[in-house]
Amino acid sequence: MATAYIIGLGRSGIAAAKCLKQDGWEVIISDRATSENLNPLQQQLQAEEITVKLGHTPNLNSNALPKLIVVSPGVPWDIPFLIEAREKNIDTIGELELAWRYLNSSPWVGITGTNGKTTTTALVAAIFQGAKLNAPSCGNIGYAACELALSQLQKDSTSNYDWIIAEVSSYQCESSQALSPKIGLWTTFTADHLNRHKTLENYYAIKASLLYRSEYQVFNSDDPYLHQTGLHQWADAYWTTVKGKENLLCDSSKGVYIQDNWVVAFGELILPLNLFKMPGSHNQQNLLMAIAAARLAGIEKGAIASAIATFKGVPHRLEYITTIDGIDFINDSKATNYDAAEVGLLSVKSPAILIAGGEGKEGDDNKWIAQIKSKAAKVLLIGEAAENFAKRLHDADYHNYEILETMDKAVERSLTIGREVKAKVVLLSPACASFDQYQSFEHRGDDFKELCQKLKED
Repeated sequence: MATAYIIGLGRSGIAAAKCLKQDGWEVIISDRATSENLNPLQQQLQAEEITVKLGHTPNLNSNALPKLIVVSPGVPWDIPFLIEAREKNIDTIGELELAWRYLNSSPWVGITGTNGKTTTTALVAAIFQGAKLNAPSCGNIGYAACELALSQLQKDSTSNYDWIIAEVSSYQCESSQALSPKIGLWTTFTADHLNRHKTLENYYAIKASLLYRSEYQVFNSDDPYLHQTGLHQWADAYWTTVKGKENLLCDSSKGVYIQDNWVVAFGELILPLNLFKMPGSHNQQNLLMAIAAARLAGIEKGAIASAIATFKGVPHRLEYITTIDGIDFINDSKATNYDAAEVGLLSVKSPAILIAGGEGKEGDDNKWIAQIKSKAAKVLLIGEAAENFAKRLHDADYHNYEILETMDKAVERSLTIGREVKAKVVLLSPACASFDQYQSFEHRGDDFKELCQKLKED
């Protein structure tokens, strides 16, 4: 029996392990974590004859080498163990690539980008499902991709997928070198994850690899970097713009754009823009990308309009939570970099109270700070990045900030200050990863929501 080694005991790693076990592999899954909270999960998997190694750093010193290594998205692709595995010609892939091997008889929509991919994925899935297609979303949203593959292996009657709608991060692009969507969407591109990908050029090449393998390629013409590259690359691509067809980088017959408050796709009126309720031009960009995918998939414009009219947005991205004393509390926990946090501030009313901070990232924070100076009456700083953010704000001649360290202190303080300055909004838009204090941006956003609801009750 061939052996597969899974690295990472998160949702995707567990799904990969179960999928391979179902397919007849001997499976070992390891994780560096040793928390007692993992013991029930370890017992459950071992009852399914999956070997679990906690507090374990894998190595290739034994004679019995695995035939396959599957990496969860959070595991860096260039750690010595994986480099050595590839040098030894051991099949080394990501969890999304494993799912592709089982699910490539169905067409995929692959959505990547620095920002906007989660909302775009949710919009694509809503339109496809509204058209009565069996089109689950997976990747960074919805299911782990291998959960869909496992369902198909188990001959579940719901697993005859018309489409797979996959949000694909740069980490997943990097470890999925055969994944070839029918339709590939690229939403935006700015500096992010450079601590992992090292250079902007490498980060671009990783994302571009997914689009090169896509049969149809759709790009956001309003993104400055993608617009510039589009002048000499991607000659056969489809392009979208909220700025009218003159801003397209293609013939209007291959473009999706806004003209006179109508969405026009490939030369045909699709729907009036007022059907779409999400605020901000960035969300209109996401909408156009999703409509391009739907039309390329042959979905009728009536089904598109019906889905858009009822679309409510996605959790943790400019998500309205509650109103206290006339102040709206907005959860934008998914804003894990400066560009996303800048968009968050652009999208809310002022004066705003901003809660920011967490595990800091590299990147250009100048536009974000400019928006803070324009929109924020006060910035409440939490997490590891608080001291650095305070210094950056001070150096930019912005002094209305406080370091509060934790979310509970920040939420409580935000209402007090909000009343004083007659704020319109309290916005959690961290511009940081969450891993200093939370398991994920979802965990952080959920904590914010609970604290806001408790504040309202009190």
